[in-house]
Amino acid sequence: MKIAFLGSNDSWYLRDLQRAAMGDFELTALPFSELATSSDGTVYSNGQALTDFDAVLVRTMPPGSLEQVVFRMDALHKLERLGQLVVNSAKSLEYAIDKFVTTDLLQQAGLAVPKTLVVQTVDQAIEAFRTLGNDVVLKPIFGSEGRGIARLQDENIALRAFKLLTQAGAVLYLQEFIEHEGYDVRVFLCGDNILSMRRHNALDWRTNVSRGASAEPFTASDEQIQMARIAATALQVSLAGVDLLPAKNGITYAIEVNGVPGWRALQRATGVDVSRIVLEFLGKL
Repeated sequence: MKIAFLGSNDSWYLRDLQRAAMGDFELTALPFSELATSSDGTVYSNGQALTDFDAVLVRTMPPGSLEQVVFRMDALHKLERLGQLVVNSAKSLEYAIDKFVTTDLLQQAGLAVPKTLVVQTVDQAIEAFRTLGNDVVLKPIFGSEGRGIARLQDENIALRAFKLLTQAGAVLYLQEFIEHEGYDVRVFLCGDNILSMRRHNALDWRTNVSRGASAEPFTASDEQIQMARIAATALQVSLAGVDLLPAKNGITYAIEVNGVPGWRALQRATGVDVSRIVLEFLGKL
C-alpha cells in the first residue's frame, strides 16, 4: 500500500511509521507547503500527484497566512472529490482545528464542556472574565500542544492581555478554569482499537506532554471510552485523540478532539506499536 505522508520529512512519526511498515506499506513524505493543483484536476506536492497513492495521511498543518491555510484545506477537499482517501477528512480537520466549532459540536452531542465565551472586544472580554468567576483559561482558537494558553486570575493582567490580542486581530476564546487533580485522560481511537493514557503534571495546571507532563499507563473507563466515541463521531474524526478532564466536582469534561493526534507518548506509555495499528487501519479503509 502506498501512503502519502503529508508532513515533515524529519518527523518522528514518519520514521516510526516506516519502521512499522515492515515492507507492507510504502510511505512518501510530501510537504503541505508545496501543495499545488492544475486545471486538469491534479493535486500534487513536490512534483508527485497525490492521487497516485492509495491513501493520504495528514500529519501536520503548518502555520501560514489565511490564504495558504484555506488553499491547503481546499486541496484536501478536492482530493476527496476525486475519490482519494484522506485521513482525517478535510471537513473533520476543519472542525477539530477550530476550538470554537469543537466546543459547540461537543456540547450539541450532549458532552460536558467548560463554560465558554468567545468574544471580539475588550469590553466583552472583561465582562466574560467576570461572568466566568474571575478565573479563566484564555486560548487561541487555532492552536495545539498548549501553545498560547494562559490562566488569568487578575483583572488588570487580563485587561492587558485582551488589549494586546485584540490589537493583533485575535478572537478571544475564554473558558472557566476547571479545578482538577493535575491530570487528564487521552483516549486514542483508531478503528476498533482504543488506547488510553493519563497525562500528569505536578508542576503546572496544563497537562500537555509538550509542557512537561508525564505520560502514564491508564485504562479508560467504559464511560470515558463512550465519551471519546461520541466526541469523535460529533467531529467526524476517524483517527482521533480525545482529551477528557476529570474534575474535582466529579464531572468529566470533554476538552478537545485532536484530528492529527500524536502517539509518541502514548506508544511509550502503553508499550503498544501504535504506528503499526495506524497503518493497518489505513489498509482496511
